[in-house]
Amino acid sequence: MPDLSSPSQEGLDWYTHADVRLLRDIATAVVRLEEVTRLDSFALPYPAQAQRALDALVLVCLRDGARPPAGLPDLLRWCRARPLGSWPLEALPELPFDAGDRLIDETSGEPSQLCHELAVPEHGDSTARQYDRMVVHEAMRACRDAASPESYTAFRRLLVTRPVLTEADWLSVAADLYLEPVRELVNLVYASVPDGYLRQGSYTPCARCLTLLTPLADGGWWCERDQCRHLGPPPPGPGLRPDTCGEVRHLDRPLRQFVTGPGRAEVALERSLRKLGLAVEMWPGYDAYDVRITFPDGHVWAVDVKDWAHPGLLGRKAEAVRPDPPYDEACWVVPAFRLQARRDYLETYERERGDRAGGLRLLTDVRLLAAARTRLGGERGPKARISLSSYPENGEGHA
Repeated sequence: MPDLSSPSQEGLDWYTHADVRLLRDIATAVVRLEEVTRLDSFALPYPAQAQRALDALVLVCLRDGARPPAGLPDLLRWCRARPLGSWPLEALPELPFDAGDRLIDETSGEPSQLCHELAVPEHGDSTARQYDRMVVHEAMRACRDAASPESYTAFRRLLVTRPVLTEADWLSVAADLYLEPVRELVNLVYASVPDGYLRQGSYTPCARCLTLLTPLADGGWWCERDQCRHLGPPPPGPGLRPDTCGEVRHLDRPLRQFVTGPGRAEVALERSLRKLGLAVEMWPGYDAYDVRITFPDGHVWAVDVKDWAHPGLLGRKAEAVRPDPPYDEACWVVPAFRLQARRDYLETYERERGDRAGGLRLLTDVRLLAAARTRLGGERGPKARISLSSYPENGEGHA
């Protein structure tokens, strides 16, 4: 492994650094293992990809005189118990990771969001990511065939706002005519909840994010959403007892992770914008982007909401917002809590943003709402813009 800390290596791209490639291999192994089995219950022979990642880390440890993990179970314990700042990777202090980041959540034993972000882009989509996209694309196809964009919006809103359904909820969903083109898909993506979520005969949803909470051995609860955990212990919602509310179904996990989670931020932004009196269209043009905002004078903003743990990886994914349906300005938006966890979030994103992004700005949801209020108040200056390239110096005109 080259020593990128030497003067001759200065300026090399951290994203292609050998230590980062090794972390991505390990993260990919963790995600793939979690998709096919429980991380605490697998047997020899180990999957080839996981074994290669383990072997590479062992070689690095031997080179640097560090004690290596004794095997794959020990490596998974590393991922859960050891923050990245304590790993014997020489370049990590110079890389844009938080020293406290882990690849496996310490409380739940599930792959962390950072782990998913590291794993997916470098090695092609994980099985979970492929599944989520297959479902969304099939919904688009069915709704296009039915010439019903309203049906696609209803489907996306269902996945975001109702990840858990009781028997009565299921009947109301079955009666929703907008969902008719995607009826079979809805039946496919909602499954019976496993007993591992039960505590004292009841399933407990999170009152903040609506997904089911995982009961912990100490009597507490774990919520699968980063934002919820950032806000503190999850507030338990009313219990759902199968003996009184019938069968309880919840959305498949890949969809909860990649659609429900980010979607919560999208619909929260929608509510705030509507309170300002703005016209808001969700997932327009069969999900060309997330939110289309129209001001009283006809000026249009296009917004894609992103909820990533690592701003550098997000910057690497940045690309210009699709031009149709048309708009005057566009940006990406991230929940403000991400900046509370990482104060350099926006700066890191901008530093890592590539040319294909076309200067795409990243704003917090709070900053976007402030810009909307300012523009509604008659201001046309920088504080009322979400895309600085949208106006010439005199403050007039469109993109």
